[in-house]
Amino acid sequence: MSLTDKAIAQIRQLIASGALPPGSKLPPEQELASQLGLSRNLAREAVKALAVARVLEVRRGDGTYVTSLQASLLLEGLGGAVELLQGDPGAVLDLMEVRRLLEPAATALAVARLSSEGLAEVKRHLDAMREASGDVERLNAHDAAFHRAIVSVTGNESLIALLEGISGRTLRARIWRGLVDTRAAGRTLAEHEGIYAALAARDAALAHAAALLHVANTEQWLREHLRSAETPGGDTSAAGPVGESRS
Repeated sequence: MSLTDKAIAQIRQLIASGALPPGSKLPPEQELASQLGLSRNLAREAVKALAVARVLEVRRGDGTYVTSLQASLLLEGLGGAVELLQGDPGAVLDLMEVRRLLEPAATALAVARLSSEGLAEVKRHLDAMREASGDVERLNAHDAAFHRAIVSVTGNESLIALLEGISGRTLRARIWRGLVDTRAAGRTLAEHEGIYAALAARDAALAHAAALLHVANTEQWLREHLRSAETPGGDTSAAGPVGESRS
């Protein structure tokens, strides 16, 4: 562990112990360094790193504060990390596997917490998907919003942030799918209608099954396409790296 890592750990320990609760202001840099037995440079580097991680917020002319430490804020960086994995086929498949584990469970959980307004929001995006059937990018934008609306119903901020980081960043892969497979839009729409029907019926088991079918179909398609692309002479003309559209 580097000296900077140790400095970061010391500040995190102050936060975890409650000595620096959410919203509190850190001591001035020199005082903080002295308190932790660090050089000012180490204290400054540690603060910068924790600010990037959204643990701390540096307010110019005012000082440095501990953020709200809400899951949606702390996990915000996940999407950026996932973005860096988009060129690695194995990593993309790993992400799809994680999505397959989490999203059906979140969809089933949403059933018990779904209000009429929440269901109407899901239907709004489903209707928009029907209308956008000829526009792949618009279709996929509402595809992502459809799932986001469902997961938001759970009220579980950690789950929402995790799935947004994973599913939101696989949007380009779904666009790519639509570009190279002309049947994908119709299948995707039918799968979403199945999920909505299960939600409207307030059937958690059916909602789980419908969401699992949808994610598993996408994952299976991606696996098969990647195998085809690895085969000499395989057709990769529709896309560049995994998840990157050339449109």
